[in-house]
Amino acid sequence: MMRNRHRGSNLGLLLLASQVFQLGIDNIPPVTLATLGLNVYLFLFPFKPLLQTCLSVREAYWHRDWSRLLLSPFHHADDMHLYFNMASLLWKGIKLERKLGGPWFAYLLSVFSALTGLVYLLLEMGLTHMTEDSSYSLQCAVGFSGVLFGLKVVNNHYHPGGTTYIMGLPVASRYACWVELVLIHIMNPGTSFVGHLAGILVGLLYTTGPLKSLMKTCAGFVSSNGQYGWPRTYYNSSGYSGYGRGYPPNSQYGQQSFNPGHYGAPYSQPSAPPQHPYTAGLSEDEQYEAAVTASLYDRGGFTQASSSHGTYVHSNPTLEEIRLRRLQRFNR
Repeated sequence: MMRNRHRGSNLGLLLLASQVFQLGIDNIPPVTLATLGLNVYLFLFPFKPLLQTCLSVREAYWHRDWSRLLLSPFHHADDMHLYFNMASLLWKGIKLERKLGGPWFAYLLSVFSALTGLVYLLLEMGLTHMTEDSSYSLQCAVGFSGVLFGLKVVNNHYHPGGTTYIMGLPVASRYACWVELVLIHIMNPGTSFVGHLAGILVGLLYTTGPLKSLMKTCAGFVSSNGQYGWPRTYYNSSGYSGYGRGYPPNSQYGQQSFNPGHYGAPYSQPSAPPQHPYTAGLSEDEQYEAAVTASLYDRGGFTQASSSHGTYVHSNPTLEEIRLRRLQRFNR
């Protein structure tokens, strides 16, 4: 059973844990971290035994076990297989999730996970038909590496140029996935060459083919630059800092600061705070505080203090003066 196959295999898990803590959990974007966590969880507590999750033409197409399309990317043969795939996911996920934003990256991972399996089945069926060798239909693949090859293509698309060193040899990043495809198969013939090739083809379908446009159409609320129509989160050295929105979307300044379809863009700080509807459910204290602030801006009540800290001071009008100014403003 899969639950017992890794009892004595801890090196890969220890290496992965060491790498995560070296990076710092706060520095790993949430979708990447959740995907890593899912893979580790299913390695420790597999949904099914390995032979019931791996993907092949015989099991998925002939026997109609389509659940393998969803299960096979997230199960791994052993702990070192898991470690190498997840270490690669960390590097690619951090770069791409920063670039695309969490929601779109999660969408991308979901589509790539399913589509890589479909392309793999088509390739194996094609090889079976061309060579008349049924062994291609019996080959069973498992693991996240096919998806990772697709992400490598996408990453090179969004971060063009540069050089990747493979076994100490400099290779242009745009060709790195092809060189790795061949070298991995030569050095470790047990890996799935067709599975890795399927991932590269899916990545190319996204970067140069119709897949990206189709994903936008299916999503329905994706803007023209490949981002979701809601405000994206911003990533910094201490993690995600929240939405790039300064005010509620239905407020006066929220509408002025953001252009629909360009949420998350930098905005200009308004010269004065928004005018509150003073009688719209605010308490007397809240009305008073809002009126003080608004009246001071109207009357130029803020003056620069002589303090070296650059703070501001203002006069202290009475409650009656504030109410009179508020009535005057409403009368205008």
